[in-house]
Amino acid sequence: MTNHAAGEHPVTRLRRDYSRADLSEATVAPDPIVQFDRWFQEALSAELTEPNAMTLATATPDGQPAARIVLLRGYDARGFVFYSSYESQKGRELAANPRAALVCYWAELERQVRITGRVEQLTRAESEQYFRGRPRGSQLSAWASHQSQVIPSRAALEERWRQREAEFDGRPVPLPPFWGGYRVEPQTIEFWQGRPNRLHDRLRYTRQPAGGWLIERLSP
Repeated sequence: MTNHAAGEHPVTRLRRDYSRADLSEATVAPDPIVQFDRWFQEALSAELTEPNAMTLATATPDGQPAARIVLLRGYDARGFVFYSSYESQKGRELAANPRAALVCYWAELERQVRITGRVEQLTRAESEQYFRGRPRGSQLSAWASHQSQVIPSRAALEERWRQREAEFDGRPVPLPPFWGGYRVEPQTIEFWQGRPNRLHDRLRYTRQPAGGWLIERLSP
């Protein structure tokens, strides 16, 4: 790594001005799920690489944070869905502290969506329905991978996968008891649209106790 202690680091010179679109209280949907769907459909139409990739942030009960990229696998009025091993780091953290934050970032569209809320596990039936639609190789990987645990080598991981392949040869791969879906039930959803001169548009929806959503503009 180049030492830049004596001068300006090249990362400080990275600049981009945003000018593709705006975000107005007059045109957004009153329901943030409807607004999210508008933006997600536009991300699909733009043929972005994995538009459903999102950052998932969790934390331990004492506040130690962790973040990683997961794939959004569904959304509706109830919330935003992803899947994982319950025994992974994120699974253990969500069991102890069932709150999370999500970030969807579509750089080409100069857009970001931030979601915070409580998390619940999907029902076994919901997880099984999704699992049955996964490629068989991915189904086997759910059994072979002890997610987030230290392993001796890549070869050991692939050997476990071959063992599971032989075990389930000729029959459907069942849903592992330690694997399934989560739903983030949003309490706040913030939409960010890049604007010129760093005067970005930020509109935050906050769920109200009596129902409905409060929309507020935030300073960039």
